[in-house]
Amino acid sequence: MTWLTWRQFRAQAVTAAVALGAFAILLATTGPGLASRFAGSRITGCHGGFAGGGCNSAAIAFLNRLAATTLYPAVYALGLVVIIVAPAIIGIFWGAPLIARELETRTFALVWTQGITRTRWLTVKLALTGLAAMAVTEALSLMYAWWAEPIGRAISLGASTSVFTGGRFSPLIFATRGITPLGYAAFAFALGAAAGALIRRALPAMAVTLAIFAAVQIATPLWIRPYLIPPRHTTATFASVQAVDIGTLAATVVPGHPGAWILSSGAVDAAGQPVNLGAVSASCFSQAPSGIKEGPSAPALWQCLQRRHVKAAVTYQPGSRYWPLQGIETGIFLALAVSLAGFFCFWRLGRRRT
Repeated sequence: MTWLTWRQFRAQAVTAAVALGAFAILLATTGPGLASRFAGSRITGCHGGFAGGGCNSAAIAFLNRLAATTLYPAVYALGLVVIIVAPAIIGIFWGAPLIARELETRTFALVWTQGITRTRWLTVKLALTGLAAMAVTEALSLMYAWWAEPIGRAISLGASTSVFTGGRFSPLIFATRGITPLGYAAFAFALGAAAGALIRRALPAMAVTLAIFAAVQIATPLWIRPYLIPPRHTTATFASVQAVDIGTLAATVVPGHPGAWILSSGAVDAAGQPVNLGAVSASCFSQAPSGIKEGPSAPALWQCLQRRHVKAAVTYQPGSRYWPLQGIETGIFLALAVSLAGFFCFWRLGRRRT
């Protein structure tokens, strides 16, 4: 049964091996140049957090030099796209046809008449192909994490450009690093296999797999991931949270928690009640020197808000929760994968006449 599964899966395996090889060659040829630029940027000794002084300036200059080229932004964006799309491709082209095509062409009947039970047939097919799917996706993620590590270091120092932006909690970065790609690949594969077992037609199963997986990938960073662990709340002055955007005064850091994931921020009064930040800011703008038509500078606005006892209320996840959030989210998707395989594949196919 193992040999037969390999024979049926060899085209996908060869394609995955070629894709992995091409991706590895691309990163291996461009990685040393990126590392060399990072070594010459004078930020190798800097630590995470929104560091000021020379570290922040050096990090910004490093990213700007990279953004001025065509190669590094292209490889950076390509890596993100490849790892984000890989689980969906696995679910569509590996998972959905795995059972549906055999039921559609009735080739399963030959195997079952050779003394191989349905349980063994499904176990071998799901285990071998599913483990391969997880290994391929995680290999892509590990290679890309090695290549992009200098860029991540610079971003962790508070630097960003229009091309290189977003810390490790940002939706794209979080989904392409760590162990979460492994969970996404397992879920997408099991989802495709379950859709194929239920629909029993390959093309409709592929469409359903794509639709459901895309919906889950959109919903997870918006409504699930921020609350896997109850977030924390704090209040601080607008100066301490570095709310440099005078239009929204959105917090960019949390005092004492470098690298925190800020979920939301707003304005509260001394009693902790929400206030109309627009009205208070407008009052500060109206008191700006007449020669400054655009209003007060950020520090002046911060001082004005502080005199009115207006503070920033911030909801956030501490940076120390990065790996716990990675583990919880990956565990959820692995549990969903096992549930899909156990119920829709084993139980449903075992009870259904074929």
